[in-house]
Amino acid sequence: MFKVEAIKIDESPPAPLFTLILGKPNDKNDRELDGPSPRDMLLYEFWKGLLEKANKRTHLHSNISPLYQSWIGTGAGKMGLSFNYAIFMHAAKVELYIDAGSKEGSMEINKKRFSTIKEAETQIEAEFGEKLEWQPLEDKRACRIMKMLEIGGYRDDKAEWPKIQDAMIDAMIRFEKALRPHINNL
Repeated sequence: MFKVEAIKIDESPPAPLFTLILGKPNDKNDRELDGPSPRDMLLYEFWKGLLEKANKRTHLHSNISPLYQSWIGTGAGKMGLSFNYAIFMHAAKVELYIDAGSKEGSMEINKKRFSTIKEAETQIEAEFGEKLEWQPLEDKRACRIMKMLEIGGYRDDKAEWPKIQDAMIDAMIRFEKALRPHINNL
């Protein structure tokens, strides 16, 4: 423990004390102390609206609550597979994220599942109605199949959010329908 004393030179008033900060701030702890940031609040508000709308059309994400982060997801019915929504400042995406975790052999499981689903790429894309991005993420443990939606994001005018949310929900419904049979057969 350091002892800090005010230093006084001749008759001058003591020098003000200062706070010594060591290390990098911990974002999580800072958020707990300061509350959600303005960005976090926008994300929460966006997800709240999306989930309210989505739950009227599909039960896929009905078991989750809005969060203060840029993505939300739910299990796809097989361990290590999740259907996720992600929102960016001016874009959005839907994805199937494939990650069996950090246990030994999980990278091989992820790559095998991805390859098995990818064998039906033409059929899946025909069912979805558009091309998808197939990302084996060679340098990562996980893999993903996704569709980027260049329709706007959480930093766009809030009046546009319903349109963005509807497009995301429509894409997720088509995405899940196209992938569901192939996930069930894994």
